[in-house]
Amino acid sequence: MFRLLRVLLVALVLSPLSALAAGAVDINTADAAALEQVKGIGPSRAKAIVEYRQKNGPFAKVDDLSQVPGIGEKSLAQLRDQLTVGGAAKPTKAK
Repeated sequence: MFRLLRVLLVALVLSPLSALAAGAVDINTADAAALEQVKGIGPSRAKAIVEYRQKNGPFAKVDDLSQVPGIGEKSLAQLRDQLTVGGAAKPTKAK
């Protein structure tokens, strides 16, 4: 019983580290589901990011997220270290 508790405790302690090891999420290629995995991005914010990217093209830098409705400087400061701008996805026009 104690061994199981010890294993669970270790797993809880290491789980935030595994998110860091996984790397930052690319805001130019991530879909809404991937964006929702970022702490501080829920379904509506993820949808807004994807819609903005589809309408306006890829982000040049993470700070460009401040142009997305609902993302202010305070939110951006919280999100910045969890996100990256890698592959520039070609914009797709919403139908």
